[in-house]
Amino acid sequence: MNLGIGVMLGMLFGNEDSVNAFKAAVGKEIVALNLDEDNLLFSFTDGSKMKLFDDGQSCCEERYMHSDDDIQAFVGAKLISAEVRKVPDVPDEYGVHEVSFLIVTTSKGVFTVETHNKHNGYYGGFLIRAAVVE
Repeated sequence: MNLGIGVMLGMLFGNEDSVNAFKAAVGKEIVALNLDEDNLLFSFTDGSKMKLFDDGQSCCEERYMHSDDDIQAFVGAKLISAEVRKVPDVPDEYGVHEVSFLIVTTSKGVFTVETHNKHNGYYGGFLIRAAVVE
């Protein structure tokens, strides 16, 4: 697999802001969870918000997020941790379909968000980041 320029640049410049944003959210109680094609958005009881998203976009890629889990069942839980697990690539008509699982652990259990990247084989990888939402 080739890494796309977006992933390589993100790896090169580090992720201190992302780590700090996630650490600040750990232990907080979730009052709302929203998942769209690009972001997993957490809202907390203290009024703060954080999103997890794939920041590795390069040209000629289609990236999106999806979950089969009922993420609303985790409202009221405290955020404990998150990790990314890569799974084998799947060939498709365009080139390569990469998938990683974003595993989110809460005090009510675990839910999984799939991160997808469809590309022609010259781009690839994932760069999952956390960011504070104003």
